[in-house]
Amino acid sequence: MAHVIFFEKPGCAGNARQKALLRASGHELEVRSLLAEPWTAPRLASFFDHRPVREWFNPASPRVKSGEIQIDAIEQEEALSLMLADPLLIRRPLMQVGERCESGFDPDRVHAWIGLASIAEKISDSCVRAP
Repeated sequence: MAHVIFFEKPGCAGNARQKALLRASGHELEVRSLLAEPWTAPRLASFFDHRPVREWFNPASPRVKSGEIQIDAIEQEEALSLMLADPLLIRRPLMQVGERCESGFDPDRVHAWIGLASIAEKISDSCVRAP
């Protein structure tokens, strides 16, 4: 299976579920803190490929939810600058396998990319609070 570099927000329940699914699918994880990684704009941009800028952001971020950051009206350079200053704005997880980088956790996309085991519950990139 794949060796996945998995950038998470430590303590995030949603990321914990995603990691569990990846491990159950036979993947080896190298877990890193999204908050402690020394990001550069080009490195961070590599995770977003050709997605619209609005999809780069974590919709559960307080700054996005409050409307402080208008994700539909922001340009790439400004988005990267904001994310470098505040990594909680980044849609997570960020995952890398080989040279390919992805953001967010869409189970269908991840399955097509590296394969996922079948699961009964839906797992996404939405922030989930631990019970």
